[in-house]
Amino acid sequence: MDAANLNAIAAFTAGLIVTLFLAAYLTPRAWWRRPNARALFIMLAGAWGFGSLILYATHSAHAVAAAPAKNEVTTAASTPVNAGTLTAGQPFRVHRDLNLRSAPGVQAGRVTTVPAGAEVTPTGARDGDWWQVQTTIDGSVGTGWVSSLWLRRSGE
Repeated sequence: MDAANLNAIAAFTAGLIVTLFLAAYLTPRAWWRRPNARALFIMLAGAWGFGSLILYATHSAHAVAAAPAKNEVTTAASTPVNAGTLTAGQPFRVHRDLNLRSAPGVQAGRVTTVPAGAEVTPTGARDGDWWQVQTTIDGSVGTGWVSSLWLRRSGE
């Protein structure tokens, strides 16, 4: 299981516990002597409501790091690459469609979109966080720029 699923399970479990504690103190004991639709509804609605609040409260801290982006490059492991440690000639597999740009920066025109599953290889040219890469798409070799924020190394 990934961290997002474990966080969700923990949040809804905590929501259920909060619901049970509040129900024990705020509702009549007679409601809980026999299982019924009202008790089931209170437990489900409370677990969902409190679990959602817990997820919302904790999500903002993890949203930037955990959310996958549309133009993300990954290999088997999803560990971000430090821009200073990229090496020329080390291929990366594209996990999601990747915009290949004509120059470094988001304002540069898009040369092509590298499809998921293709490989890109850094040439060694660098401009800040932007790296020049080379790829083969439909038999033709293309060179362009990608942000190193979307690159992931294999073996980590």
